[in-house]
Amino acid sequence: MSRTSTEAACGLRRVALDGPTMGSRWTAVWHDDGAVDAMAVGRALAAAVGAVDDAMSTWKPESDLMRLNRAAVGPWHPVPASLAVVLDTALAIRRASAGAFDVGVGRLVADWGFGAHAGKADGLPAAPGGLDVATLEVDVAGARVRKLAPTALDLSGIAKGFGVDELARVLDAAGIENHLVGIDGEMRARGRKPDGAPWAIAVERPEPGVRAVHGVVALEDVAVATSGDYRHFRGEGADRISHTVDPRSSRPVRNAVASVTVLASTAMVADAAATAITVLGSDEGLAFAGRLGLDALVLLRRPDGTLEERAGGRFAAQADVAASAGEASSVGGVSSGASIRNHAT
Repeated sequence: MSRTSTEAACGLRRVALDGPTMGSRWTAVWHDDGAVDAMAVGRALAAAVGAVDDAMSTWKPESDLMRLNRAAVGPWHPVPASLAVVLDTALAIRRASAGAFDVGVGRLVADWGFGAHAGKADGLPAAPGGLDVATLEVDVAGARVRKLAPTALDLSGIAKGFGVDELARVLDAAGIENHLVGIDGEMRARGRKPDGAPWAIAVERPEPGVRAVHGVVALEDVAVATSGDYRHFRGEGADRISHTVDPRSSRPVRNAVASVTVLASTAMVADAAATAITVLGSDEGLAFAGRLGLDALVLLRRPDGTLEERAGGRFAAQADVAASAGEASSVGGVSSGASIRNHAT
């Protein structure tokens, strides 16, 4: 059940809703004149992200994704339209990133000790990591998928982003023209705040166990996602193992990338692209972002522990990132979780 809070802001009612989903919480913020039935909208939001979780979770044995993982090789299998769209997008980003982003790593993720099947991989087919170009066929129009080889699909690098897009879809359908929605480190903004300012979020400094602000990003009609090595990992120091697996080497990523923040038209694309850049590293990753017309900020960890920025698109001009903890802390709001802190007001 979602939680709802309202308060006056700029002569309008401020509505902030949130609820549990995908091991985290979804959030939604908007302002209105009181005519919107916030509780009804909240129920629709919860139902939307619940449907995504039911379709794409690796934690639910009877999710549509896990049934597809167990399905026979060869015939076409009907799937929810949403799952077909996400798989089709995932394959497109796999091609664009030359395999750096790959949803066929479910077995690898489990074998390296992460995710729902950490260390045991029960319920997953005994398939090699990564997707061969002929492993999966997706018919979006027909909402069906065909496997041409065994595969263990894991959508943890794209499903939350799609869930955020679904939150935005619900608010758009309700006629709420200006809003900010998010799940964990994925956010999507529509329009502006009542005072005409863009929505503002803070990019966290990528330090394990620390909640510190690196900079502030202004959002208007755009989605943002962050991937990093500082929230989900095993071990310590030089022995730390990242939860992000490089499908090309079948091993966890070991490079200087501490975090990647990507702006895109949809949270689904931003989510997947942030993971791809984490795997590719700064140079190849920024080139990949440039080919897709995406804006990206890469924070690299130097040997002495300090951070170095590499940026592409609008981030390169530093116009949209204020590397100022003071500015971020002056913007009140709701915490969104792992990688991005939502400072919406």
